[in-house]
Amino acid sequence: MQQDALRLAGKALDEFDVTDSTEIACFIKKEFDRSYGPGWQCIVGTDFGSFVTHHCGCFVYFNIGSLSILLFRGAAAPEGDTDLLVATEAVKT
Repeated sequence: MQQDALRLAGKALDEFDVTDSTEIACFIKKEFDRSYGPGWQCIVGTDFGSFVTHHCGCFVYFNIGSLSILLFRGAAAPEGDTDLLVATEAVKT
């Protein structure tokens, strides 16, 4: 999954201008939805903060140059559920 994220980010940067973060995020998100099922969220930019809940094992955060990419499969923690099916991450670029 991490290798796919890096590969797709590189492909997106080949197709779109580095300043077009919305198109880059859209491309990566749609490809992950197609490959791994729906529910993926992608945030791309140079300055953002986040606090997200995601499925365990479905969170990738990396940088390519000055561009940060946050990719995760969204999840909601059921009230009272003690299973570790979801995790919470905070990211600040």
